[in-house]
Amino acid sequence: MSLPLLLEIGTEEIPDWMIEPALGHLQALFQELLEQNRLKAESVKTDATPRRLVLRAEGLPERQPDAEELISGPPASAAFKDGQPTGAALGFARKMGVDVADLTIQNTPRGEYLCYLKRTAGRATRDILAEGLPQTILGIHFPKTMYWTGKGGPRFIRPIRWLVALLGAEVVPFEVAGVKSGDRTSGHRVLGQQGIAVSTADYEQALKANFVLLSAQERRRKIESEIEALLQGTGLKVRPDPALLNTLVYITEYPTPILGSFDPEFLKLPEEVLVTVMRHHQKYFSMEEADGRLAPRFIAVMNTNSDAEGLVRHGNERVLRARFNDARFFWSVDQQKKLEDRVPDLAYVTFQAKLGSYLDKTRRIVKLSRRLAKLAGVESAAVERAALLSKCDLTTEMVKELTELQGVMGGLYARAQGEPEEIWRAIYEQYKPVGMEDSIPSTATGRILALADKVDTLVGCFRVGLIPSGSKDPFALRRAAQGVVKILVEGKLSLPLSKLIGKDQALMEFFLDRVRYYFREVRGFRYDEVNAVLAAGCEDLTDVESRLEAIQAVRPTENFEPLAASFKRIKNILKQAEFAGGGVPDATLLEQGPEADLYSAFQALRSRVKRLRKKREYRTALEAIASLRPQVDSFFDRVLVNAPEPDIRLNRLTLLHNLLSEFSAIADFSEIVTTLADARGPAASPGTRP
Repeated sequence: MSLPLLLEIGTEEIPDWMIEPALGHLQALFQELLEQNRLKAESVKTDATPRRLVLRAEGLPERQPDAEELISGPPASAAFKDGQPTGAALGFARKMGVDVADLTIQNTPRGEYLCYLKRTAGRATRDILAEGLPQTILGIHFPKTMYWTGKGGPRFIRPIRWLVALLGAEVVPFEVAGVKSGDRTSGHRVLGQQGIAVSTADYEQALKANFVLLSAQERRRKIESEIEALLQGTGLKVRPDPALLNTLVYITEYPTPILGSFDPEFLKLPEEVLVTVMRHHQKYFSMEEADGRLAPRFIAVMNTNSDAEGLVRHGNERVLRARFNDARFFWSVDQQKKLEDRVPDLAYVTFQAKLGSYLDKTRRIVKLSRRLAKLAGVESAAVERAALLSKCDLTTEMVKELTELQGVMGGLYARAQGEPEEIWRAIYEQYKPVGMEDSIPSTATGRILALADKVDTLVGCFRVGLIPSGSKDPFALRRAAQGVVKILVEGKLSLPLSKLIGKDQALMEFFLDRVRYYFREVRGFRYDEVNAVLAAGCEDLTDVESRLEAIQAVRPTENFEPLAASFKRIKNILKQAEFAGGGVPDATLLEQGPEADLYSAFQALRSRVKRLRKKREYRTALEAIASLRPQVDSFFDRVLVNAPEPDIRLNRLTLLHNLLSEFSAIADFSEIVTTLADARGPAASPGTRP
């Protein structure tokens, strides 16, 4: 008989951004508990609201299966003498708690041994869960946890208020931090009842009757459909905001959207300010007119079922009006002092204790921007001006209140104070991209400024030992490095990495991890293609992109993978021969036939491939290299590389080394994973003719 399991952990409100990772970890821990106890479930799923983490499983057995274990004792030859058990046999039987008659002699890979087949009856699943679920619950990872029963007690993200644990119709009995498991849950904090008896069959319906929508997808659909209904006939539309929608899904148990408004007079403020106040401070959706202009309306999502008298709507409008009045005051006050006059004030804003103030950082960015602009062929005056003003908005009242607008406000103030578009837009976009889905700065000046800012942070933090470890990355160095990669590649900036980040080997390795991530996960190149191209050089990421695109295009052709397998073979031969390279083949020592043919084809191709590489016509170059396949195949079929004559053997190794070196400048073909089985592999025996 199979049984369903219901586990509900009822808590105080959990921060929305922690819920989905916690569910993933809860499911992984539960699966681990099942595997450790030889149990299987037909299905396992998780759900959550702010006040509960829920795991449900179907098809659990009543008991774990019985186990059999064959335990080896002494060799059979030492277990009996003249038909009687020896001390070794008697000792083994005592250890197993059985009579010698219960032991058997078994053939094992080591010979005949006295053995005992130990049978262990399976335990009841309910008992296993009662023992294991407390550790599963307390093992859920959260970025921060708290005590609530006293110092040294169990830790969890929020106090646990109730526990539901049902296997079939029976409660799974256990206790966590003084809270005993049972069959009673709680409904909505305001609209629902407390202490509701539930079963595995009616649990979700009982919650819904008490104004708790357990499914995040159902809450999401409710928000979306009711917003659509609210906007019917208004001509308004919601500005899409998937992240805000996800937040609202996980801060509510019974979400209900309402439509509010604000004084159109506030539309004189920059749109970015209004949207940020609504989104980050109030968690409101912004509204647009049909022509895309910001509308003086908003959508709020309340955690209740209705607002018949409009009290919630009026309350939200009143709070928003106060926020907008503050923003209007900050906008007015901040412009009484020009950005360039704020530069000295940056001396009193700390960037990082070991790296100085933001004035120190600004000076470094100005210097670095000048150097990068020269390398990239960008006019430096505008870049230096943008760099000088880039951090000044940190001293404004608006950014102190709305930290999310750092950089954006600097750009808006620069525009209002008459700075050219090239400069104010660079300041406005200096923190882009904020993620791999975000766009890079739209101007060359902005890209240089963004690079200088990110590179300064990376180089400085690595220099003082602030290197990310595990999930800890307080200065967002991974994001900074990913931003540098994205700007270089998508902005077509051929800036050498060594000129950007210097000689710090740890920083270079860190940076290359981000390069691999970008080309694999964001651009979709295969991991072996990325490894092959980076092994051939990674100074210029625009060149890396071009070579990857060429590899991807040529890979499906018939000669590519066989030739890649041959290059892998060449590399193995040279490695086994401990051949360090150097020199050129002696044409007088070449054997007529496949060896001389390969050399001639190689000589004919190498200058052409060099010209193509210089012009970055990598696809044509790769196709030319792949055309060598017949000569390479014939060479390996008919030529003994490890010839008995030392001079001939050395000459052949030199030929292979020249071939490998010359044609690995685009990609290290030996890194390509091929489907060909290299059963003839000279790596195993390079001294024999295949």
